Amino acid sequence: MCDSVDVFAEWKDLATDYKQLENSNKVYQEKLNELAGYQKKCTDGIHHQKYRMDIIKQNLKSVPRTAENAEKIKELEENLIKQSAHLYHIEQTLPKQNGVYLKIILGNVNVSILNKEEKFKYKDEYEKFKLIISIISFVLAALNIIFNFRPLELIYIFLLVWYYCTLTIRESILKVNGSRIKGWWRMHHFISTVAAGILLIWPDMITWNQFRTQFMYFNAYISVVQYLQFIYQSGVLYRLKALGERHNMDITIEGFHSWMWRGLSFLIPFLFGGYLFQLYNAYVLFQLSYEATATWHVYVLSVIFLIIFTGNTVTTLMVIPSKKWEKMKNEYSILDFLSQLSKKVRENGNNGKKNE
Repeated sequence: MCDSVDVFAEWKDLATDYKQLENSNKVYQEKLNELAGYQKKCTDGIHHQKYRMDIIKQNLKSVPRTAENAEKIKELEENLIKQSAHLYHIEQTLPKQNGVYLKIILGNVNVSILNKEEKFKYKDEYEKFKLIISIISFVLAALNIIFNFRPLELIYIFLLVWYYCTLTIRESILKVNGSRIKGWWRMHHFISTVAAGILLIWPDMITWNQFRTQFMYFNAYISVVQYLQFIYQSGVLYRLKALGERHNMDITIEGFHSWMWRGLSFLIPFLFGGYLFQLYNAYVLFQLSYEATATWHVYVLSVIFLIIFTGNTVTTLMVIPSKKWEKMKNEYSILDFLSQLSKKVRENGNNGKKNE
């Protein structure tokens, strides 16, 4: 009898908890609707701001640049630049529409991450994903160098197809969430997906056997470079994150973004070594395309490797000069941060003495 009474009491207590849960859920849904309203209001406000700013910029061109107006024009141009930067930061807190690629893959599913910590977490998982696949890739490439076993080759190449397909999706999600990824690095992974697909269907012929060992050495080398990049960037990201210098969705594609310039000199030879290896692959494949047994795969892959080499080299050389200027800005930011920190420490110390 005692047990049955306890059961009814527990149910009554649980029913009370459920009512509280129901009330909490009701408030939660109301807040969600309220949040959606504010999101729409902010989005409309941003569009209105941009529209008005474009009109002001156009009208500003027709303002005569006299000695009297020069100072006002300069101040207005600076204010427009600052306002654009502020609007950009506000945009990063709002959900965005998926790009064409994500709409094809995922449909209209909203992949915007609004929480700052969750953005950091997603970016870190992206970097760790690349590291794990790089290690697996190195092991499989080494095994394929040692053993000439067709099923093992196909497993490895299929891994490359899956890896690059996954990268394109993850990078598109990062892009939606404010990552300032350069267009070439994203295009590079789309092209690499096509190259891996062609390698997968390349028949097991004489030309493939002549190229396979070189290809495995190439992938082993790239895996080592990616590992070096991850180890280095982890330390740099930790320092810059502590100083609040970086945009929270900046990521490394082929190891070259703004925060990678600092101390990057030891990595540059490895990066360009990989680019030269791509050029060498293109050259060897071009020579193999003249073989009597060569199929279309050989020539197409030669062109793809040449495109990748050109794109990587040109983009990296274009990025280097701008990174020198960014390096100076980063150093100034560090000095400014340390100056403010020292000032706060002194103020806290003086306040402590007054309290004593």
